[in-house]
Amino acid sequence: MATAKLASSSHFHLTHNLFSLTTLLTVNMAQSDESLPSQSHVSSSSQGPDKTASAKNLEPGTETHSTEIDSESDVNKCLDDAEFLKQEGTAHFKAGSWAEALASYRSGLGRLPKRREVKTKQPARNNDSEVKKDEEKEETEGEGEEPLTGQDLEVAKLRSVLNANIGACHVKLGENKDAVKACTDALLDDPTYVKALQRRASCSEQLNTWSSLVQAQDDYQTLLKVLPSDSPLRPSINRSLASVKPRLEAAQQKETGEMIGKLKEMGNSFLGNFGLSTDNFKFEPNGQGGYSMNFGR
Repeated sequence: MATAKLASSSHFHLTHNLFSLTTLLTVNMAQSDESLPSQSHVSSSSQGPDKTASAKNLEPGTETHSTEIDSESDVNKCLDDAEFLKQEGTAHFKAGSWAEALASYRSGLGRLPKRREVKTKQPARNNDSEVKKDEEKEETEGEGEEPLTGQDLEVAKLRSVLNANIGACHVKLGENKDAVKACTDALLDDPTYVKALQRRASCSEQLNTWSSLVQAQDDYQTLLKVLPSDSPLRPSINRSLASVKPRLEAAQQKETGEMIGKLKEMGNSFLGNFGLSTDNFKFEPNGQGGYSMNFGR
């Protein structure tokens, strides 16, 4: 009987240990046998665009691409077109024509400039001179970046509203996963957009997976932070938050159990070649927040 201490504070650590042990045993045994192969937003007012901006002939569900913008006047024209298409979509939505509303909103979104890309940090450097050069380069690049203009903010606001409205259409069509994605896009431009946070939280609850319930919980907590203390929405959000916690824990246990079952099946397929199975390995709490593993035949 051999005993090995494995540090683990959750089912994930236990799963990882089981999978690592199975792989290690398989590799070692194979090497010994040469025969085995080694919310509320104000819309910009504007005049309606040309008829070519209408989304009536756009196939529902067709995604459009953001327009390339060359000048300020082009941006204004695109804002006008997008606002017109937003109003068109809202008219369809109020009439209960969800697919048509979705097409109009998507077409309007495609008329807007692309969102500015956020620069990501470079990988860590071991050489001090390289780090210094990178820092100097970032400072130089930062000096050349232009701050957001009022027009940029107007574009971001409208893009956020259109994405949130796209999410509302997906909700009506019973497409919760797509609604979550659309609301996530809306929150990229406005992280405190109350309607988008509410909608994403609600749809994440409907998906009812471990990860989606974590997302719902996070969104409800964010809403409680951004809403004023006297907001009439707070009581319902608190109730929703309280109901999510036990469901999240149940989903975690269920999905972890399923994962362990699949890993055991995988491990048995390897260990079976050597007359072993995962049942030969017993895990027991060690009283210190970890587990002891016992091996026996």
